[in-house]
Amino acid sequence: MSVDLTTCYLGMPLCNPLAIAACRPLTGDLDMLRRLEDAGASMAVLPSLFEEQIEHEELEINRLLEFQTESFAEAMSHFPELDNYNTGPQEYLRHLEDAKKAVSIPIIGSLNGQSNGGWVRYAKMIEEAGADALELNVYIVPTDPGITSADVEQRYLDLVSAVRQSVEIPLSVKFGPHITSLPHFAQHLVAAGADGLVLFNRYVEADIDLETLQFKPDLVLSNRHEARVPIRWIAILRDQLQASLAATSGIHRMQGVLKLLLAGADVTMLASALLMKGPEFLSILLEEVTTWLEENEYQSVEQMKGSMSRSNSSNPGALERANYMRALIRYSAEYPGEPVA
Repeated sequence: MSVDLTTCYLGMPLCNPLAIAACRPLTGDLDMLRRLEDAGASMAVLPSLFEEQIEHEELEINRLLEFQTESFAEAMSHFPELDNYNTGPQEYLRHLEDAKKAVSIPIIGSLNGQSNGGWVRYAKMIEEAGADALELNVYIVPTDPGITSADVEQRYLDLVSAVRQSVEIPLSVKFGPHITSLPHFAQHLVAAGADGLVLFNRYVEADIDLETLQFKPDLVLSNRHEARVPIRWIAILRDQLQASLAATSGIHRMQGVLKLLLAGADVTMLASALLMKGPEFLSILLEEVTTWLEENEYQSVEQMKGSMSRSNSSNPGALERANYMRALIRYSAEYPGEPVA
């Protein structure tokens, strides 16, 4: 009997749990999307439409409408060209429509920003362009000490609530792990209207250029050890939320996929591994996952999903503080000559 690889995410049936995370080189190109589907991808998240792009378009439209309006009544017919207009939101919507025609797998739109701004309007446009779901890729960097953690979390919740009221398609929220009480926050995101959570966002961090003495963005691909963070929190959240859970960050091998599914992920989203090894690596990964399931006598992905969540674990303390002490003791015993911080 062959293993049933199907899973369900945001209410959408998927042929397997290997999906493509938002990544411009992967999901921003139609030919690459086709290659990924041929290699076994079950779903793809398009690159994010950034708040800055929305703001740029709105500023340009305002400039357009105000151009020489006080000079002549006919001035409204003399429209100046908009700088880079075709690289903004309208091109994004066209790419979404083309992607839906190019492949048969579900296509998820993505919005990236920190404020309501034009999100509500473009969320609706993304829905109308044919997206099967929408992912909110929220990126808030508080720098004012007067802003509390509760203030930041409320901005997330207000944004999710506003978008939820504007669209009917499934809605997921992608955010980082640096939340004071993540289970509490996760429950409130679901209550605000999120149908699923994507754990976790990998932000582009700033570095310092020693030649120019300026800050510069530095994009670093993930490594397989980063999967431990979503493994831990998905296992903790799985039985506490009535929502879909997607895992991303650090999924480079078959082992990572399996561990995240055992913890309770409904789907695993890849990007860095495919950038390094090519889209065809997806088919290798899928074959390896299938072989492991067969060898370990699993009949389906659904059977294994969440079987090692915190509630189902024989040692839930391994996900909590006690695990830290055990790790240090084990390290000291294995490497007695090495200092331990």
